[in-house]
Amino acid sequence: MYREREKKDIDFDDYDWPMVSFIIPCYNEEDTIEETIRHLSAMPYPKKEIIAAVNDGSTDRTSEVLCRLAGQYEELRVIDCQENCGKANSLHLACHAARAEYLICVDADAILDPNAAYYLIYHFLHKGERVGAVTGNPRVRNRRTLLGRLQIVEYASIIGSIKRTQRILGKVMTVSGVVAAFRKKALVDVGLWDRDMITEDIAVSWKLQRRFWDIRYEPRALCWMFVPETIKGIWKQRVRWAQGGEEVLLRHWRIFLDWRQRRLWPIYIEQCLSIGWSFSWLGLTIWKQITSLTLLEHCMWLTLSSFSLVLMSFLQLFIASMIDSKHDPIKKYYIWAAWYPVLYWMVSTLVVIVAFPRAVMTRIKGGYARWVSPDRGHKKTA
Repeated sequence: MYREREKKDIDFDDYDWPMVSFIIPCYNEEDTIEETIRHLSAMPYPKKEIIAAVNDGSTDRTSEVLCRLAGQYEELRVIDCQENCGKANSLHLACHAARAEYLICVDADAILDPNAAYYLIYHFLHKGERVGAVTGNPRVRNRRTLLGRLQIVEYASIIGSIKRTQRILGKVMTVSGVVAAFRKKALVDVGLWDRDMITEDIAVSWKLQRRFWDIRYEPRALCWMFVPETIKGIWKQRVRWAQGGEEVLLRHWRIFLDWRQRRLWPIYIEQCLSIGWSFSWLGLTIWKQITSLTLLEHCMWLTLSSFSLVLMSFLQLFIASMIDSKHDPIKKYYIWAAWYPVLYWMVSTLVVIVAFPRAVMTRIKGGYARWVSPDRGHKKTA
């Protein structure tokens, strides 16, 4: 059913497209921001402005690069902040400065497909006034390394298939931070982004859902980005993601006191069970290490407990790769899925455990959720 929706073509010339404000929050992006702005400026979308780029206290030459680009691109405006107050705060400032009702937030290392804006804005125009956000389809640019290729498969499976499923159920719970479009009225209604949450994309998605705004997934709105290519880089990224998800659970537990939020209850419980599974897996593994009488017994236990999960993982990855190959020819990377259960589950389980106390402490301390320079891999495309 969902794939049939993706086949529907849009004649861009048939519509009077509204103005769009592109927002690009920046922190230490001197190597990537010029390419991103150049591609946004060249997009065929007729009415646009680029608010670049909220330079959030960068310590490199990002501010100088943006000032130079502002003289080259008429549609570019620069907001230059002297203090690092986090991505959510940057988005706050840009939202207030934006002239358009529709905002498309893009990371500073991301390259949007030329038609991505059309596909994103189409939902606001033709899918009802309750559409508050539309999330795009992130694609991996750097595909030369094992970790890069694993993430190609992961983004198809974890992001693509889950968002398609959630859209059918009517509850997309996370817009992609790298590319997402918003109706400004919806953002104002929920109080904009939470500046004390480390993952502003997850947090604002839950706020929109709690206020009954509709969130949609548009797989044709492709966005090409760099991903980490080191274990350290992936570890830092995933700890941040896990911490952000756990912060959301700690903040929104009151949904169980409101019957109107009952459609969110299963999602909340499922995420809590995922955290519990991670702690249980670690505890059980340690216990088996201590109590196993023989190496053979231990190996048999690991084999039996892992076989069904691995089989389900390969099936999910295969189906997701077939669906996403319509937009990005990734079927040839399926062979790398053999490494996926080994690396992904191990890292993800430990990430959840490490992130949990950080999430608790962050909720206690409060304050701005400041960011650090991300790992952009080797910045080479396939």
